[in-house]
Amino acid sequence: MRIVIAGGHGQIALRLERLLAARGNNEVAGIIRKAEQGDDLREAGAEPVLLDLESASVEEVAAHLQGADAAVFAAGAGPGSGVARKDTVDKGAAVLFADAAVRAGVRRHVVVSSMGADAKHEGDDVFDVYQRAKGEADDHVRGLDALDWTILRPGALTNDAGTGLVRLEARTGRGPVTRDDVAAVVAELLETPATAGLTLELVGGSTPVSVAVKAVAGN
Repeated sequence: MRIVIAGGHGQIALRLERLLAARGNNEVAGIIRKAEQGDDLREAGAEPVLLDLESASVEEVAAHLQGADAAVFAAGAGPGSGVARKDTVDKGAAVLFADAAVRAGVRRHVVVSSMGADAKHEGDDVFDVYQRAKGEADDHVRGLDALDWTILRPGALTNDAGTGLVRLEARTGRGPVTRDDVAAVVAELLETPATAGLTLELVGGSTPVSVAVKAVAGN
């Protein structure tokens, strides 16, 4: 498969790029904002694509998605960003990327969202705005009939070594999960088209990743 990842230099995306490239039968591209990030992507086995999702048009993004088999939205404004970038990245870029996938005819679409994302989330703190922005973006993606979408909502992210053991369900309750395991789940979701149309929560657990994904796919 050819897979294009938005937020290609993010912590989950770099892990995902390594996993996908290591499988040997994938062509992986990662969208980045800064040219100096390119070497990290090449080292991970991915082709860097220089594009700013905060200023690009749908047509520009769609041009980079042409010929792809799947798209993954793993971009984020980051914990140090303010309210404005929650709107332009966590919501705006996610909406733009999904619309561009529709324009380019790329049906398979996986979104790395956030546990608790909710368009009706109340509050004015930065994290409240973030949860609302992610929820609004998820709602937009779920409204696009031209996409075979899966929305993944991980719990609290950690940099601990992945265990390969997770809990993946429509509702898991809050809990931590390693970025390694999030990347592993995304890679498995891409290989499992029967997970299209599902919004899933993810935390650490006791079920091997491949088994957990097959279970939610109904296999």
